[in-house]
Amino acid sequence: MTNPLNVANSKQTSSMSLVAFFEFAFRPFFLFGSLFSIFGLIIWNTVLQGDININVYGGALWWHIHEMLFAFVAAIIIGFLLTAVQNWTGIRSVHGGKLMVLFAIWLLARIAFWLPNIFSVWLIAGLDIVFLPLAAAALAYPIIKVKLWRNLMFIPILLLMTVCNVLMHYSVFSQNPTLLATASTAMVLVVTLVMCVMGGRVFPMFTANGTQTKRVESLPWLEKTAIISTVLAVICSFDFLPLPAFLSASIFIVSGLAHAIRVFRWNFKVTLKTPLVWPLHLSYWAIAIGLIMFGLAEITTLVSHSQAIHALTVGAMASMILAMISRVSLGHTGRNIVVGKVMTLAFAAIFLAFVIRVFGSYFIGNYNHMISLAVMLWVIAYGSFVALYLPILTTPKV
Repeated sequence: MTNPLNVANSKQTSSMSLVAFFEFAFRPFFLFGSLFSIFGLIIWNTVLQGDININVYGGALWWHIHEMLFAFVAAIIIGFLLTAVQNWTGIRSVHGGKLMVLFAIWLLARIAFWLPNIFSVWLIAGLDIVFLPLAAAALAYPIIKVKLWRNLMFIPILLLMTVCNVLMHYSVFSQNPTLLATASTAMVLVVTLVMCVMGGRVFPMFTANGTQTKRVESLPWLEKTAIISTVLAVICSFDFLPLPAFLSASIFIVSGLAHAIRVFRWNFKVTLKTPLVWPLHLSYWAIAIGLIMFGLAEITTLVSHSQAIHALTVGAMASMILAMISRVSLGHTGRNIVVGKVMTLAFAAIFLAFVIRVFGSYFIGNYNHMISLAVMLWVIAYGSFVALYLPILTTPKV
């Protein structure tokens, strides 16, 4: 006979888990963003291999590009910002029912892309586009309330991401592949700007705290050069005023070199015994490499635009995201900010995925094999996060 007390306790535990899951934005967006990245890359790889054909809004290539940027990366950014804003302002961030609605909009857009024969293109596009402005409004409220103007900069950045998203959807309506390339490249560089700003703020602190060494003091001229040059690179990416190739290449190369000097000064060698810190340094090195490759792709044939894009997406974004969500998830659930061997191997796997995806064509003859290997390493890396962090993200804070 079933014990009523056990049933009641089971229901209470389930209820507590649901409440905990929507307590902070990092919980649903970190978990489902990571899950979706695995799903998205497995589907894309099977399409490339010719194993399946998919009927999705925008077509398979558009779906792959858009979803890795706006379903995966944007979800993680929103999860991070809507969690961090509570620390910045001391005001309760969006949670509970409102967070459920925001998450539901993100999730429904992912589903709607697979039902282009059922939903109108306007409904699908609208459902997807509205996510970032709503998140920006939720982020702006506590910042404006306490007049923390320094962090208000993230609002125009999120709105700029929205512009990129609108342009990507317009490329579907207008059947304009050039616009797709411009909008997606702009989004990659806007996210890169966010990584540069956040990395410069917190990585030296994380390095000092994690390794028990003295924090490296910033150089004002270097900080200004790194950020201003990256802003110029973002402006170039929108291609409003086409610049001579040599000039745009110079902007990207100067930006990459500035970030290389910046991360070099953070002293990578002291992080080798701290698994939550060295991936951050490597991801920042990928920013420098990617920006330099962007410049080289403008004026030489040594590297391609695709290699530059994937240096920033796989090398910088995916590596930095994996390290940051691992760290934030532990800290905000009351756990020690320490990872074990599995996540250490996961960090190594995602970095190796970057090396293979960007440089694999130089030593792997079969393109399909190269992509499959990179995808496999991604799945191992993010699959490890999902497996280990699922109970952490879905249960109350310890």
